[in-house]
Amino acid sequence: MAVTGRSGIEGDLATQLMDAEFVRVAPRADGDAIAAAGLLLRALATRSIPFQARVVPLTDDPPADDSTVPIGFSDERPATAAVVDIVRELDCEPDSGLALAGCLLAGEPETIDTDLDRGPGVGVPTADLADGLAHSTLFHASFSGDETAAGAALANLIDDDRSVASLTALETLAPAGVNDYAATAVKCALRPHVTPDGPFETAEGLADVLDCLSRDAPGIALALAMGHDVRIEALESWRKHAKTAHEAIRAADTGRYDGLFVARVPEGAVETVARLFRDFRSPEPAVLVVSDDEAGAASRSEGVGEAVMTAASAVGGAGGGTARQGFAKFDCPPEAFLEAFREELT
Repeated sequence: MAVTGRSGIEGDLATQLMDAEFVRVAPRADGDAIAAAGLLLRALATRSIPFQARVVPLTDDPPADDSTVPIGFSDERPATAAVVDIVRELDCEPDSGLALAGCLLAGEPETIDTDLDRGPGVGVPTADLADGLAHSTLFHASFSGDETAAGAALANLIDDDRSVASLTALETLAPAGVNDYAATAVKCALRPHVTPDGPFETAEGLADVLDCLSRDAPGIALALAMGHDVRIEALESWRKHAKTAHEAIRAADTGRYDGLFVARVPEGAVETVARLFRDFRSPEPAVLVVSDDEAGAASRSEGVGEAVMTAASAVGGAGGGTARQGFAKFDCPPEAFLEAFREELT
């Protein structure tokens, strides 16, 4: 069972790495941890230090051997912020866009200083705005998951980034059922940091892609973070994940308990669906999304990852998470996991 938290990096790691003949790196399947691993692996490559890397599933424990650097397995600070310090101690300069993307995914962008310029508009990974808006998981709007609808919404706009940002905010916040938290949440997608030398248009877009891929295609996510040319594969996986998530939100069978919003979905993208419900639709501070054998949870306060882990264990499953998000796999009726989770929240 995975431990809750972000960075498993401790001690004078930079000095140890400088003297290492071979390094194994094991980030958990989380966007922040994978971004951090990419920064570290780039630095190792710059210093010609051989390495091997693998992504650890969210429900697994961190590697126990001393020869492996686990990333994303404690709760002290964002993994990316911790690795940025180590990379600089190795006399390397971390990629600004990737470093910011990781801290954005950890929910703490203020922990990283960046020289990236901010511009008007929306933080999407593509130059095609209809594609970017339809498949972004940084928000859930009326056109989300539908590129044709996004194109139609853009058709009558003045070709201006500020108009696109206004459209996104309006279409995100106007529908019935939007919660009070949404106005703050949607700001994370607006006035993005431009990354002219990065794989995508903005750091926010890179964060979005890494987050989606960490769920469905962690190997591609790690390759992307390492700087490999996997743009086409990454965008294909991102689109598929986003479409699944947005369609699931509209089709979900929902219910409300005291302090908990529950959504039942057919399959897939449960973590992303939980986060989007929490940020844009849930009237309650905590959200649980369940399919037949998986669950994703998200909360506006800390402790949900631990609750998911304990609930999964109680029904013979496995869980993992961070302070504000969690994921579980189980082989029992979803209702049994729901009851175990509710008990942990009370």
